[in-house]
Amino acid sequence: MTGTLGAIGAGLAVIGAGIGIGLIGAKAVESIARQPEASGDIRSSMILMAAFVEGAALIAILLSIFVK
Repeated sequence: MTGTLGAIGAGLAVIGAGIGIGLIGAKAVESIARQPEASGDIRSSMILMAAFVEGAALIAILLSIFVK
């Protein structure tokens, strides 16, 4: 039973990370469309935030697998 709960937790972490990165990308594209001259700053902020979301998702996946 604990293996199943770990798999569900890891799956939820992956789904959450996918939604988060999708929203980051969508808002970045929208921001660049509104203000093209700030595309470099927006792009670097988008990459940084996507890395933070990926890191949090990786920690959540590892915790859901190792905590039984």
